[in-house]
Amino acid sequence: MQEFDLAGKVALVTGALGLIGKEHCRALVEAGAQVIVADLDFTNCQLFCQVLGGKSFPLAVNISDTQSIKQAVKQLEFTFEKIDILVNNAAINDHFSTDGTILEQSSFENYPVDLLEKSWEVNVKGMVMLTQALAPLLKMSKAASVINIASTYGMVGPDQSLYTNHEGQQLFYKTPAYPLTKGAVINFTRYLAAYWGPIGIRVNTLSPGGVENGQDEVFLHKYAAKTPLKRMAKSSDYAGALVFLASDASAYMTGANLVVDGGFTTI
Repeated sequence: MQEFDLAGKVALVTGALGLIGKEHCRALVEAGAQVIVADLDFTNCQLFCQVLGGKSFPLAVNISDTQSIKQAVKQLEFTFEKIDILVNNAAINDHFSTDGTILEQSSFENYPVDLLEKSWEVNVKGMVMLTQALAPLLKMSKAASVINIASTYGMVGPDQSLYTNHEGQQLFYKTPAYPLTKGAVINFTRYLAAYWGPIGIRVNTLSPGGVENGQDEVFLHKYAAKTPLKRMAKSSDYAGALVFLASDASAYMTGANLVVDGGFTTI
C-alpha cells in the first residue's frame, strides 16, 4: 500500500469546486498530498479548503484566459517548488438560452456553433494552455503525473433515447460539443504521454461515467438499464482510480484511458 501514499506530493485540481472535483480533492488529501484547489472564484476555493482540511490551498484561475493562467502560475512558482500531480478536471457543458425550445436548439441541424467554440475554449484549449504553462513545475517533480478527466462520451456516441420522457418524447438532444471535446482530451493524453515519456512525466486519462445528481427517475432508470452495474456513479466512485493514477502504484502506466463507468461503454 505504500505505493499509493501521496505524502510529500503537491497536487493541483482544476474545476475543483464541481461535483467530481471536490471528490478528487478529498481523495488526494486523504492520500497525503498537498492539494491546490483551483477554480474560478477564490473565496469559494477558500471556503472549500476550510472544509477540506489537510494541506489545501485556494487558487483562482480561469483556464480559458491566458492572463489568468500567467498570474496563477506566478503564484504557484512563488509558493511551490514543483507540481507532482495535475488533474485537468475543469470542463463545461452547453447551456441554452430561454428563447425558443431546448429541443429545437439542441438538435444537430440547429445547433449554434458558438456553443461548440465555448466548450472548446475550456475543455480543450484551456486544458492545453494550463498544462503548457505548468510544464516547468511539472518537470521539477522528476516523476509527475498528469490526469486528464474525459468521459464515456469521449468514447461512444450519446444514446439520445436517454433524454426522452416516460412517454418516449424527446426532451432535448445531447449536443456534439461534449463528446467532441472529451474525445480530444483522450487523444491529447496520448500525444503528451508520448512527448513527455522520455523525461518521466506520465499522462493518463480518467474517463468517468455519469454521476447521479438529482436527475429524474425516468432518466435514472434508463441509464441504469444501459449499465451492467445497474446504477449511475456516486460522486465518490472515482476516488480510488484517481489516487491510483496519481501515485507510484501506476508508475508504468502512461498514455492510457482508465474507464470507470459501471460497464456503460461495454454494451
